[in-house]
Amino acid sequence: MPVERIWVVVEPAGGGAATNGLELLTGARPLAVTIDAVTFGDANGAATVLGDHGASTVFTVDTPNAMAGVPVAAAIVAATRVKGAPTAILLPQTYEGRDIAGRLSVALDAPVLANAVGLSEVDGRLVAEHAVFGGATIVKAAFTTDRVQLFLVRPKSFAAEGGAGAAGTVEALPIPDTGRPGAARVLARHAEDRLGPKLDEAPVVVSGGRGLGEKERYALVEELARLLKGAPGASRAIVDAGWVPYSYQVGQTGKTVKPNVYIAAGISGATQHMVGMKGAKHIIAINKDREAPIFAICDLGIVGDVNKILPKLIDALKSR
Repeated sequence: MPVERIWVVVEPAGGGAATNGLELLTGARPLAVTIDAVTFGDANGAATVLGDHGASTVFTVDTPNAMAGVPVAAAIVAATRVKGAPTAILLPQTYEGRDIAGRLSVALDAPVLANAVGLSEVDGRLVAEHAVFGGATIVKAAFTTDRVQLFLVRPKSFAAEGGAGAAGTVEALPIPDTGRPGAARVLARHAEDRLGPKLDEAPVVVSGGRGLGEKERYALVEELARLLKGAPGASRAIVDAGWVPYSYQVGQTGKTVKPNVYIAAGISGATQHMVGMKGAKHIIAINKDREAPIFAICDLGIVGDVNKILPKLIDALKSR
């Protein structure tokens, strides 16, 4: 039977809700009788969309210092003492999510199950799925304690689906005195440049790997992604080599993507990379090594030199 109540931490995005939060709300719907959302920052317009994705109540936390971890965790802990603790709190596996989860773990004396790729309910208890050995094996884990259950869930573990109901009731959560940690301030933020849509939300992703040969040839990946109205990505090998920023990395230690089309250009297909993209609807691989592991999971495989094939594909698209 479903658990009694789940709280889902939803990060703000452009005055609304981040996609990974909507994914968690969708995933929580079959698991709990009641689902509430906890959001913060610039999320004034989020109540309607959060309600549509399953939130009965939208708890908001004012974060005037732009520091989410300290005030949000403190407000949640205080709310559990006034309203009663939920069965579980779900958080996205992001920088903010990990920060909040760590503080909740200490304050509530509750462990965290991190890096989950799925959640289910078995005999009234939540069970998390975790990808191990580079995604080759899925193992399951559950808490044996009756304390609040904290789960950090990787983006794209669920598909965000609305239609659950009307706008959630909005309620502000007060922030208790946080002492010296609450005095921290964000003085500046840096947003990395990107071409086209966000990597983890793009319908088409074109990723380049070491098979490109040199840094300058990554421009082919960026041009093809632009022509397809997609986002450029990368394997860890060329991120570690300094060819592109870490924000481009797809894989177990990078971003998880599930586009309609994923093009792997010069990527052999290490398990650490494939765990971040094997959920794509259609996978196209280009590699001169016909024994490359990427060919085992692709829908279309092209054996050849990526530096000869990409320019021809780009020219063909430009001529249309």
